[in-house]
Amino acid sequence: MRRSLARLLAALALVLALAACTGEPPLPARSAAPTAVSASQPPSAEGAAAAGAREHPANEAQASGDLGTGQPATGNTATGNTATGNSAAGNSATGHTTAGNTVTENTAADNAATDESASRGETGEANPDAAQREEASETSEATLMAVGDIMVHAPQLPGYYNASTKTYDFTPWFREVKPLFSAGDWVVGNLETPLAGGDLKYSGYPRFNAPAELATALADAGFDIVTTANNHTLDRGFVGLARTLGNVRDAGLIPVGTAASAWQAKQTVIVERRGIRLGFLAYTYGTNGIAVPKDKPYAVNLISLPAIAADIKRLREEGADAVSVSLHFGTEYERQPNAEQRSIARAVIESGADIVLGSHPHVVQPYETIEVPDPTRAGGTRRGLIVYSMGNFISNQTGDWKDVGVIMQIRLRKSAAGGKTVTTVDKVSATPTWVLIRKQNRFKTYTIVPLPQTLAARDSKRWTAAEYAEMEKLLKGIDRHLTSLSPP
Repeated sequence: MRRSLARLLAALALVLALAACTGEPPLPARSAAPTAVSASQPPSAEGAAAAGAREHPANEAQASGDLGTGQPATGNTATGNTATGNSAAGNSATGHTTAGNTVTENTAADNAATDESASRGETGEANPDAAQREEASETSEATLMAVGDIMVHAPQLPGYYNASTKTYDFTPWFREVKPLFSAGDWVVGNLETPLAGGDLKYSGYPRFNAPAELATALADAGFDIVTTANNHTLDRGFVGLARTLGNVRDAGLIPVGTAASAWQAKQTVIVERRGIRLGFLAYTYGTNGIAVPKDKPYAVNLISLPAIAADIKRLREEGADAVSVSLHFGTEYERQPNAEQRSIARAVIESGADIVLGSHPHVVQPYETIEVPDPTRAGGTRRGLIVYSMGNFISNQTGDWKDVGVIMQIRLRKSAAGGKTVTTVDKVSATPTWVLIRKQNRFKTYTIVPLPQTLAARDSKRWTAAEYAEMEKLLKGIDRHLTSLSPP
Protein backbone atom coordinates (compact mmCIF):
# COMPACT_ATOMS: atom_id res chain seq x y z
CA MET A 1 0.00 0.00 0.00
CA ARG A 2 2.76 2.39 0.96
CA ARG A 3 4.71 1.53 -2.23
CA SER A 4 1.59 2.17 -4.37
CA LEU A 5 1.04 5.52 -2.65
CA ALA A 6 4.68 6.44 -3.21
CA ARG A 7 4.45 5.55 -6.92
CA LEU A 8 1.26 7.63 -7.22
CA LEU A 9 2.89 10.66 -5.59
CA ALA A 10 5.96 10.30 -7.81
CA ALA A 11 3.80 10.17 -10.93
CA LEU A 12 1.86 13.23 -9.79
CA ALA A 13 5.11 15.12 -9.21
CA LEU A 14 6.28 14.21 -12.71
CA VAL A 15 3.03 15.47 -14.25
CA LEU A 16 3.32 18.75 -12.35
CA ALA A 17 6.92 19.18 -13.46
CA LEU A 18 6.03 18.62 -17.10
CA ALA A 19 3.17 21.09 -16.83
CA ALA A 20 5.52 23.71 -15.41
CA CYS A 21 7.80 23.30 -18.41
CA THR A 22 5.00 24.42 -20.74
CA GLY A 23 4.64 27.80 -19.05
CA GLU A 24 5.33 31.06 -20.89
CA PRO A 25 8.89 32.41 -20.85
CA PRO A 26 9.66 35.41 -18.63
CA LEU A 27 8.91 38.88 -19.96
CA PRO A 28 11.71 40.52 -21.98
CA ALA A 29 13.82 43.22 -20.38
CA ARG A 30 11.74 45.81 -22.22
CA SER A 31 8.25 45.65 -23.62
CA ALA A 32 6.92 47.83 -26.41
CA ALA A 33 3.66 48.36 -24.57
CA PRO A 34 3.88 48.74 -20.76
CA THR A 35 0.87 47.49 -18.86
CA ALA A 36 -1.39 49.99 -17.16
CA VAL A 37 -2.42 48.78 -13.72
CA SER A 38 -5.91 50.19 -13.16
CA ALA A 39 -8.22 49.94 -10.20
CA SER A 40 -11.03 51.62 -12.10
CA GLN A 41 -12.08 52.82 -15.53
CA PRO A 42 -12.77 56.45 -16.46
CA PRO A 43 -16.28 57.69 -15.66
CA SER A 44 -18.59 56.98 -18.54
CA ALA A 45 -19.30 60.64 -19.28
CA GLU A 46 -15.62 61.51 -19.53
CA GLY A 47 -14.89 58.39 -21.52
CA ALA A 48 -17.66 59.23 -23.97
CA ALA A 49 -16.43 62.81 -24.25
CA ALA A 50 -12.91 61.67 -25.04
CA ALA A 51 -14.15 59.17 -27.61
CA GLY A 52 -16.45 61.72 -29.15
CA ALA A 53 -13.61 64.19 -29.43
CA ARG A 54 -11.68 61.70 -31.53
CA GLU A 55 -14.60 60.73 -33.72
CA HIS A 56 -16.17 64.15 -34.28
CA PRO A 57 -13.59 66.81 -35.21
CA ALA A 58 -14.23 70.49 -34.59
CA ASN A 59 -15.20 72.57 -37.44
CA GLU A 60 9.15 77.61 -35.16
CA ALA A 61 9.52 80.55 -36.83
CA GLN A 62 12.13 79.08 -39.20
CA ALA A 63 11.32 76.03 -41.30
CA SER A 64 12.94 76.07 -44.71
CA GLY A 65 10.43 75.36 -47.46
CA ASP A 66 7.52 75.03 -45.00
CA LEU A 67 4.10 75.68 -46.49
CA GLY A 68 2.29 76.56 -43.27
CA THR A 69 -1.12 75.40 -44.45
CA GLY A 70 -2.58 74.69 -41.03
CA GLN A 71 -6.08 75.82 -40.14
CA PRO A 72 -6.71 77.60 -36.86
CA ALA A 73 -8.58 75.54 -34.31
CA THR A 74 -12.02 77.03 -33.77
CA GLY A 75 -12.91 78.34 -30.36
CA ASN A 76 -9.32 79.09 -29.35
CA THR A 77 -8.40 82.73 -29.13
CA ALA A 78 -4.94 84.26 -29.03
CA THR A 79 -5.12 84.90 -25.32
CA GLY A 80 -4.07 83.10 -22.22
CA ASN A 81 -0.49 81.94 -22.01
CA THR A 82 2.28 84.44 -21.37
CA ALA A 83 5.81 84.18 -22.68
CA THR A 84 7.06 82.85 -19.37
CA GLY A 85 4.06 80.64 -18.72
CA ASN A 86 4.77 80.64 -15.00
CA SER A 87 1.38 81.94 -13.94
CA ALA A 88 -0.40 78.84 -15.35
CA ALA A 89 -3.58 79.49 -13.44
CA GLY A 90 -5.28 76.49 -14.95
CA ASN A 91 -2.55 74.14 -13.81
CA SER A 92 -2.58 74.53 -10.05
CA ALA A 93 -1.79 71.71 -7.68
CA THR A 94 -5.54 71.16 -7.35
CA GLY A 95 -6.58 68.29 -9.53
CA HIS A 96 -3.10 66.78 -9.54
CA THR A 97 -3.19 65.29 -6.06
CA THR A 98 -6.10 62.87 -6.30
CA ALA A 99 -4.94 59.28 -6.04
CA GLY A 100 -4.66 57.80 -9.50
CA ASN A 101 -3.33 54.81 -11.36
CA THR A 102 0.26 54.01 -12.11
CA VAL A 103 1.82 52.63 -15.27
CA THR A 104 4.08 49.76 -14.25
CA GLU A 105 5.97 46.98 -15.93
CA ASN A 106 7.73 43.91 -14.61
CA THR A 107 11.07 43.05 -16.17
CA ALA A 108 12.72 39.71 -16.78
CA ALA A 109 15.01 40.44 -13.85
CA ASP A 110 12.01 40.83 -11.56
CA ASN A 111 10.53 37.56 -12.77
CA ALA A 112 13.81 35.76 -12.30
CA ALA A 113 14.08 37.02 -8.74
CA THR A 114 10.52 35.84 -8.04
CA ASP A 115 11.21 32.43 -9.56
CA GLU A 116 14.38 32.12 -7.53
CA SER A 117 12.59 32.88 -4.26
CA ALA A 118 9.86 30.41 -5.09
CA SER A 119 12.45 27.77 -5.85
CA ARG A 120 14.15 28.25 -2.50
CA GLY A 121 10.78 28.07 -0.76
CA GLU A 122 9.82 24.81 -2.45
CA THR A 123 13.00 22.93 -1.67
CA GLY A 124 13.57 24.36 1.78
CA GLU A 125 17.29 23.83 1.23
CA ALA A 126 19.97 26.38 2.03
CA ASN A 127 21.56 27.81 -1.12
CA PRO A 128 25.27 28.53 -0.66
CA ASP A 129 25.04 31.39 -3.19
CA ALA A 130 21.86 32.92 -1.74
CA ALA A 131 23.67 35.49 0.39
CA GLN A 132 25.73 36.67 -2.58
CA ARG A 133 22.66 36.90 -4.81
CA GLU A 134 20.71 38.79 -2.15
CA GLU A 135 23.55 41.27 -1.73
CA ALA A 136 23.79 41.76 -5.50
CA SER A 137 20.05 42.30 -5.79
CA GLU A 138 20.31 45.25 -3.42
CA THR A 139 21.92 47.25 -6.23
CA SER A 140 20.27 47.67 -9.62
CA GLU A 141 20.96 49.84 -12.64
CA ALA A 142 18.83 51.01 -15.57
CA THR A 143 19.36 53.54 -18.37
CA LEU A 144 17.10 56.38 -19.47
CA MET A 145 17.61 57.55 -23.05
CA ALA A 146 16.11 60.89 -24.05
CA VAL A 147 15.91 63.04 -27.18
CA GLY A 148 14.56 66.48 -27.95
CA ASP A 149 12.04 67.84 -30.44
CA ILE A 150 10.31 65.43 -32.81
CA MET A 151 8.82 67.69 -35.48
CA VAL A 152 7.22 67.23 -38.89
CA HIS A 153 7.41 70.18 -41.25
CA ALA A 154 5.50 70.07 -44.55
CA PRO A 155 8.50 69.10 -46.76
CA GLN A 156 9.01 65.94 -44.66
CA LEU A 157 5.75 64.33 -45.78
CA PRO A 158 5.72 63.78 -49.58
CA GLY A 159 8.69 61.41 -49.76
CA TYR A 160 7.15 59.02 -47.24
CA TYR A 161 3.64 58.68 -48.65
CA ASN A 162 2.52 55.48 -50.36
CA ALA A 163 -0.20 56.42 -52.82
CA SER A 164 -1.35 52.83 -53.31
CA THR A 165 -1.98 52.22 -49.61
CA LYS A 166 -2.66 55.87 -48.77
CA THR A 167 -0.40 55.57 -45.73
CA TYR A 168 2.87 57.06 -44.52
CA ASP A 169 5.99 55.22 -43.42
CA PHE A 170 8.44 57.24 -41.31
CA THR A 171 10.53 54.32 -40.08
CA PRO A 172 13.44 55.20 -42.44
CA TRP A 173 14.04 58.36 -40.42
CA PHE A 174 15.08 56.29 -37.41
CA ARG A 175 16.86 53.30 -38.97
CA GLU A 176 20.36 54.48 -37.98
CA VAL A 177 19.52 55.26 -34.35
CA LYS A 178 17.18 52.33 -33.71
CA PRO A 179 20.04 49.99 -32.68
CA LEU A 180 21.18 52.51 -30.07
CA PHE A 181 17.77 52.66 -28.42
CA SER A 182 17.84 48.93 -27.75
CA ALA A 183 20.29 49.70 -24.93
CA GLY A 184 17.79 51.96 -23.18
CA ASP A 185 15.43 50.77 -20.48
CA TRP A 186 13.29 53.89 -20.95
CA VAL A 187 13.32 55.89 -24.20
CA VAL A 188 11.56 59.27 -24.19
CA GLY A 189 11.21 62.13 -26.68
CA ASN A 190 9.25 65.36 -27.08
CA LEU A 191 6.44 64.88 -29.60
CA GLU A 192 6.09 68.43 -30.88
CA THR A 193 3.19 67.98 -33.26
CA PRO A 194 -0.42 66.90 -32.94
CA LEU A 195 -1.39 63.62 -34.60
CA ALA A 196 -4.93 64.75 -35.24
CA GLY A 197 -5.98 63.05 -38.48
CA GLY A 198 -5.96 63.96 -42.16
CA ASP A 199 -9.44 65.49 -42.05
CA LEU A 200 -7.91 68.35 -40.04
CA LYS A 201 -5.24 68.72 -42.74
CA TYR A 202 -1.59 67.80 -42.36
CA SER A 203 0.70 70.80 -42.10
CA GLY A 204 3.87 72.13 -40.58
CA TYR A 205 4.67 75.56 -39.18
CA PRO A 206 2.94 77.56 -37.77
CA ARG A 207 0.29 75.05 -36.71
CA PHE A 208 1.43 71.48 -36.95
CA ASN A 209 -0.46 68.27 -37.64
CA ALA A 210 1.27 65.04 -38.66
CA PRO A 211 0.01 61.57 -39.64
CA ALA A 212 -0.59 59.04 -36.88
CA GLU A 213 1.98 56.75 -38.54
CA LEU A 214 4.62 58.86 -36.80
CA ALA A 215 3.61 57.27 -33.50
CA THR A 216 3.99 53.76 -34.87
CA ALA A 217 7.39 54.67 -36.32
CA LEU A 218 8.52 55.96 -32.93
CA ALA A 219 7.37 52.78 -31.24
CA ASP A 220 9.17 50.72 -33.88
CA ALA A 221 12.36 52.71 -33.26
CA GLY A 222 12.27 51.86 -29.56
CA PHE A 223 10.48 54.77 -27.93
CA ASP A 224 8.03 53.94 -25.17
CA ILE A 225 7.27 57.40 -23.69
CA VAL A 226 6.53 60.72 -25.41
CA THR A 227 6.00 64.09 -23.76
CA THR A 228 3.06 65.94 -25.28
CA ALA A 229 3.15 69.25 -23.37
CA ASN A 230 4.70 71.88 -25.63
CA ASN A 231 3.83 75.10 -27.43
CA HIS A 232 2.24 73.20 -30.33
CA THR A 233 0.00 70.99 -28.19
CA LEU A 234 -3.17 72.91 -29.13
CA ASP A 235 -2.35 73.54 -32.80
CA ARG A 236 -5.50 71.61 -33.70
CA GLY A 237 -7.42 72.59 -30.59
CA PHE A 238 -8.63 70.28 -27.85
CA VAL A 239 -9.98 67.85 -30.44
CA GLY A 240 -6.48 67.50 -31.85
CA LEU A 241 -5.08 67.00 -28.37
CA ALA A 242 -7.54 64.19 -27.62
CA ARG A 243 -6.95 62.50 -30.95
CA THR A 244 -3.19 62.72 -30.46
CA LEU A 245 -3.43 60.95 -27.12
CA GLY A 246 -5.56 58.22 -28.68
CA ASN A 247 -3.13 57.68 -31.55
CA VAL A 248 -0.13 57.68 -29.26
CA ARG A 249 -1.68 55.09 -26.97
CA ASP A 250 -2.83 52.99 -29.93
CA ALA A 251 0.82 52.76 -30.99
CA GLY A 252 1.79 51.43 -27.57
CA LEU A 253 3.40 54.67 -26.37
CA ILE A 254 2.83 56.37 -23.03
CA PRO A 255 1.98 60.11 -23.29
CA VAL A 256 2.96 62.51 -20.52
CA GLY A 257 1.91 66.14 -20.02
CA THR A 258 -1.58 66.38 -21.51
CA ALA A 259 -4.99 64.87 -20.79
CA ALA A 260 -8.29 64.45 -22.62
CA SER A 261 -10.31 64.25 -19.39
CA ALA A 262 -10.08 65.18 -15.74
CA TRP A 263 -9.77 61.48 -14.97
CA GLN A 264 -6.74 61.14 -17.26
CA ALA A 265 -5.12 64.18 -15.68
CA LYS A 266 -5.22 62.49 -12.29
CA GLN A 267 -3.27 59.44 -13.45
CA THR A 268 0.42 59.21 -12.68
CA VAL A 269 3.10 57.68 -14.88
CA ILE A 270 5.65 55.50 -13.09
CA VAL A 271 7.42 52.96 -15.29
CA GLU A 272 9.48 50.20 -13.69
CA ARG A 273 12.60 48.83 -15.33
CA ARG A 274 15.08 46.44 -13.71
CA GLY A 275 13.62 47.08 -10.29
CA ILE A 276 13.80 50.90 -10.58
CA ARG A 277 10.53 52.83 -10.62
CA LEU A 278 10.98 56.04 -12.61
CA GLY A 279 8.26 58.70 -12.53
CA PHE A 280 7.65 61.01 -15.50
CA LEU A 281 6.21 64.54 -15.64
CA ALA A 282 6.05 67.13 -18.44
CA TYR A 283 5.17 70.84 -18.63
CA THR A 284 5.33 73.69 -21.15
CA TYR A 285 5.75 77.46 -20.85
CA GLY A 286 2.64 78.00 -22.99
CA THR A 287 0.74 77.08 -26.15
CA ASN A 288 1.55 79.90 -28.60
CA GLY A 289 -1.27 82.08 -27.37
CA ILE A 290 -3.96 79.47 -28.02
CA ALA A 291 -5.96 79.50 -24.81
CA VAL A 292 -6.42 76.31 -22.85
CA PRO A 293 -10.21 75.76 -22.81
CA LYS A 294 -11.66 77.28 -19.66
CA ASP A 295 -13.78 74.21 -19.01
CA LYS A 296 -10.75 71.91 -19.51
CA PRO A 297 -7.93 73.40 -17.41
CA TYR A 298 -6.45 69.92 -17.06
CA ALA A 299 -5.71 69.62 -20.79
CA VAL A 300 -2.10 70.87 -20.78
CA ASN A 301 0.42 70.98 -17.95
CA LEU A 302 1.76 74.54 -17.83
CA ILE A 303 4.91 75.39 -15.92
CA SER A 304 3.94 76.24 -12.36
CA LEU A 305 6.49 75.56 -9.64
CA PRO A 306 3.90 74.86 -6.90
CA ALA A 307 2.09 72.38 -9.19
CA ILE A 308 5.35 70.70 -10.18
CA ALA A 309 6.41 70.36 -6.54
CA ALA A 310 3.03 68.82 -5.66
CA ASP A 311 3.23 66.39 -8.58
CA ILE A 312 6.76 65.30 -7.65
CA LYS A 313 5.65 64.74 -4.06
CA ARG A 314 2.75 62.62 -5.23
CA LEU A 315 5.00 60.46 -7.42
CA ARG A 316 7.29 59.88 -4.46
CA GLU A 317 4.35 58.93 -2.28
CA GLU A 318 3.22 56.45 -4.93
CA GLY A 319 6.58 54.70 -4.89
CA ALA A 320 8.75 56.40 -7.52
CA ASP A 321 12.45 55.78 -6.85
CA ALA A 322 13.41 58.71 -9.09
CA VAL A 323 11.60 61.45 -11.00
CA SER A 324 12.27 62.87 -14.47
CA VAL A 325 10.65 66.22 -15.35
CA SER A 326 10.48 67.40 -18.96
CA LEU A 327 10.31 71.18 -19.35
CA HIS A 328 9.48 72.91 -22.63
CA PHE A 329 11.10 76.28 -22.04
CA GLY A 330 13.85 78.71 -23.00
CA THR A 331 14.53 80.96 -25.98
CA GLU A 332 14.42 79.54 -29.48
CA TYR A 333 17.78 79.19 -31.27
CA GLU A 334 19.78 80.37 -28.24
CA ARG A 335 22.63 77.92 -27.56
CA GLN A 336 22.97 78.79 -23.88
CA PRO A 337 20.23 78.60 -21.24
CA ASN A 338 18.86 81.90 -20.04
CA ALA A 339 18.55 82.98 -16.43
CA GLU A 340 14.89 81.96 -16.21
CA GLN A 341 15.64 78.45 -17.45
CA ARG A 342 18.38 78.00 -14.89
CA SER A 343 16.21 79.32 -12.08
CA ILE A 344 13.22 77.11 -12.96
CA ALA A 345 15.35 73.99 -13.47
CA ARG A 346 17.10 74.44 -10.12
CA ALA A 347 13.78 74.93 -8.36
CA VAL A 348 12.46 71.71 -9.92
CA ILE A 349 15.51 69.77 -8.68
CA GLU A 350 15.09 71.35 -5.25
CA SER A 351 11.47 70.18 -5.29
CA GLY A 352 12.62 66.58 -5.51
CA ALA A 353 13.27 65.82 -9.19
CA ASP A 354 16.40 63.91 -10.13
CA ILE A 355 16.45 64.80 -13.83
CA VAL A 356 15.28 67.79 -15.88
CA LEU A 357 14.98 67.23 -19.63
CA GLY A 358 14.70 70.46 -21.60
CA SER A 359 13.29 71.17 -25.05
CA HIS A 360 12.01 74.07 -27.20
CA PRO A 361 15.12 76.09 -28.24
CA HIS A 362 15.57 73.75 -31.30
CA VAL A 363 19.32 73.78 -30.72
CA VAL A 364 21.36 71.82 -28.20
CA GLN A 365 22.14 73.59 -24.96
CA PRO A 366 24.66 72.25 -22.41
CA TYR A 367 23.87 69.99 -19.49
CA GLU A 368 25.14 70.13 -15.93
CA THR A 369 24.81 68.48 -12.54
CA ILE A 370 23.96 70.56 -9.50
CA GLU A 371 23.80 69.94 -5.77
CA VAL A 372 20.77 71.01 -3.74
CA PRO A 373 19.97 70.73 -0.03
CA ASP A 374 18.21 67.50 0.95
CA PRO A 375 18.05 66.57 4.64
CA THR A 376 16.90 63.03 3.77
CA ARG A 377 20.21 62.20 2.05
CA ALA A 378 23.54 61.40 3.61
CA GLY A 379 25.54 64.59 3.87
CA GLY A 380 22.40 66.70 3.56
CA THR A 381 22.66 67.24 -0.22
CA ARG A 382 21.39 65.63 -3.40
CA ARG A 383 22.69 65.83 -6.95
CA GLY A 384 20.43 66.49 -9.91
CA LEU A 385 20.99 66.46 -13.66
CA ILE A 386 19.75 69.31 -15.87
CA VAL A 387 19.76 69.02 -19.66
CA TYR A 388 18.66 72.48 -20.74
CA SER A 389 17.84 71.58 -24.36
CA MET A 390 18.35 68.41 -26.39
CA GLY A 391 17.81 70.22 -29.71
CA ASN A 392 15.89 68.96 -32.72
CA PHE A 393 15.85 65.19 -33.06
CA ILE A 394 13.99 65.29 -36.39
CA SER A 395 12.76 68.32 -38.33
CA ASN A 396 13.26 70.19 -41.61
CA GLN A 397 15.25 72.95 -39.96
CA THR A 398 18.86 73.26 -41.11
CA GLY A 399 21.94 75.35 -40.40
CA ASP A 400 23.08 77.20 -37.28
CA TRP A 401 22.94 73.92 -35.26
CA LYS A 402 19.18 73.47 -35.83
CA ASP A 403 19.77 70.08 -37.49
CA VAL A 404 21.84 68.75 -34.58
CA GLY A 405 20.35 66.92 -31.62
CA VAL A 406 21.54 64.66 -28.85
CA ILE A 407 20.60 61.29 -27.40
CA MET A 408 21.17 61.51 -23.66
CA GLN A 409 22.08 58.29 -21.85
CA ILE A 410 21.42 58.60 -18.12
CA ARG A 411 22.19 55.63 -15.92
CA LEU A 412 20.26 55.35 -12.66
CA ARG A 413 21.61 53.31 -9.79
CA LYS A 414 19.45 52.04 -6.94
CA SER A 415 21.25 50.90 -3.80
CA ALA A 416 19.88 49.46 -0.57
CA ALA A 417 21.53 49.77 2.81
CA GLY A 418 20.17 49.62 6.34
CA GLY A 419 16.64 48.93 5.15
CA LYS A 420 16.53 52.08 2.97
CA THR A 421 17.01 52.54 -0.77
CA VAL A 422 18.58 55.48 -2.56
CA THR A 423 18.41 56.02 -6.33
CA THR A 424 20.90 58.38 -7.94
CA VAL A 425 22.04 59.51 -11.37
CA ASP A 426 25.15 57.36 -11.66
CA LYS A 427 26.51 58.13 -15.12
CA VAL A 428 25.71 60.55 -17.95
CA SER A 429 26.81 60.45 -21.57
CA ALA A 430 25.58 61.96 -24.82
CA THR A 431 25.47 60.86 -28.45
CA PRO A 432 25.18 63.83 -30.85
CA THR A 433 22.94 63.29 -33.89
CA TRP A 434 22.51 65.02 -37.22
CA VAL A 435 19.51 65.10 -39.56
CA LEU A 436 21.03 64.25 -42.93
CA ILE A 437 18.77 65.55 -45.71
CA ARG A 438 19.02 64.53 -49.34
CA LYS A 439 16.81 65.20 -52.35
CA GLN A 440 15.67 62.24 -54.44
CA ASN A 441 13.00 62.21 -57.16
CA ARG A 442 11.83 65.73 -56.27
CA PHE A 443 11.31 64.70 -52.63
CA LYS A 444 13.47 65.23 -49.59
CA THR A 445 14.68 62.26 -47.56
CA TYR A 446 15.64 62.42 -43.91
CA THR A 447 17.96 60.20 -41.86
CA ILE A 448 18.95 60.77 -38.24
CA VAL A 449 22.59 59.71 -38.03
CA PRO A 450 24.42 59.17 -34.72
CA LEU A 451 27.62 61.11 -35.37
CA PRO A 452 30.25 59.10 -33.42
CA GLN A 453 29.06 55.72 -34.68
CA THR A 454 28.64 56.90 -38.27
CA LEU A 455 32.12 58.42 -38.42
CA ALA A 456 33.61 55.29 -36.86
CA ALA A 457 32.14 53.27 -39.74
CA ARG A 458 33.08 55.70 -42.50
CA ASP A 459 35.05 52.99 -44.33
CA SER A 460 31.69 51.66 -45.46
CA LYS A 461 31.44 54.79 -47.61
CA ARG A 462 27.71 54.90 -47.11
CA TRP A 463 27.71 58.68 -47.20
CA THR A 464 29.59 61.14 -49.40
CA ALA A 465 32.94 62.69 -48.55
CA ALA A 466 31.25 66.07 -48.10
CA GLU A 467 28.70 64.56 -45.69
CA TYR A 468 31.41 62.90 -43.62
CA ALA A 469 33.30 66.19 -43.48
CA GLU A 470 30.19 67.96 -42.22
CA MET A 471 29.70 65.25 -39.59
CA GLU A 472 33.26 65.72 -38.31
CA LYS A 473 32.79 69.47 -37.99
CA LEU A 474 29.47 69.14 -36.19
CA LEU A 475 30.67 66.45 -33.79
CA LYS A 476 33.73 68.42 -32.77
CA GLY A 477 31.68 71.54 -32.12
CA ILE A 478 28.82 69.90 -30.24
CA ASP A 479 31.04 67.75 -28.01
CA ARG A 480 32.79 70.84 -26.72
CA HIS A 481 29.52 72.71 -26.35
CA LEU A 482 27.61 70.02 -24.44
CA THR A 483 29.72 70.14 -21.30
CA SER A 484 30.49 73.84 -21.27
CA LEU A 485 28.46 74.22 -18.07
CA SER A 486 29.62 71.02 -16.40
CA PRO A 487 32.35 70.94 -13.77
CA PRO A 488 35.75 69.72 -15.02
